[in-house]
Amino acid sequence: MSDHSAPTMPPLLSPREREVLSHIAEGLTYDQTARRLGISVHTVSTYLRRIRAKHPAPTLAHLVRLQLAQNSG
Repeated sequence: MSDHSAPTMPPLLSPREREVLSHIAEGLTYDQTARRLGISVHTVSTYLRRIRAKHPAPTLAHLVRLQLAQNSG
């Protein structure tokens, strides 16, 4: 019996994770993102940590590329 399992897709980001990443990709700081979304800077950091757990990204630039790739697809 051969294993024809489908390739696993990376975990999807939650709507709020996508929203935070979108603001960061636009060039906003953590503080600006927090104020715009009505959350704390700590919460922005938490969302970005969760995003990195789902999609390992060594730098912020990698996260921005992730956002751009998701918007183009």
